[in-house]
Amino acid sequence: MNFQNAAFESASGRVEQLPPSSVPEIVFSGRSNVGKSSLINKLLNRKSLARVSAKPGKTGTVNFYRLPECRLVDLPGYGYAKVSASEKLRWAELVEGYLNAGRNIRLVVQIVDFRHMPTQDDLHMIDFLVQAGLPFLIAATKSDKLNKTQRTQQLDAYCTLFEDLPDTLLILFSAVNGEGVEEMRRQIELACMDSVQDS
Repeated sequence: MNFQNAAFESASGRVEQLPPSSVPEIVFSGRSNVGKSSLINKLLNRKSLARVSAKPGKTGTVNFYRLPECRLVDLPGYGYAKVSASEKLRWAELVEGYLNAGRNIRLVVQIVDFRHMPTQDDLHMIDFLVQAGLPFLIAATKSDKLNKTQRTQQLDAYCTLFEDLPDTLLILFSAVNGEGVEEMRRQIELACMDSVQDS
């Protein structure tokens, strides 16, 4: 799969605006400013296809990026973005509406900041994915910010936290030095291959 062949397809601000789910979809979920756009750009070897902002909460739509084999779907970030309560409610309804729409979701990349333990919002999202039976992996971004000792300690803490999910893949990821990029691409390719085999 040539990840550089991606192009922006559309943005949906409401559930009724979502495009038909005609191809496998790889979904990216995470709280505001966790590095979601940077992760997507790094995967696609592009500098600014997905909008990167220093201000949390700039992605208020479900954004679709098209590859020949699949779509990459960027969900609005959740968490502490400084937006109104009504806007947060709209985002929540949009995300829930997307995930509950019976779409051809092949993999959810749940993104967390490796410098910290997952927030309650992160854990609620992971619990939702488990309950919904959606296949997912956890991408721990900003791994380059920790030294070797800190990485080991944090990895141990993550493994303890997720010991009830022993089959869940954890990928350490850095948009700075490229750690985890090839493994992430491989998981996406495997998810798309599964869709061909299931069809």
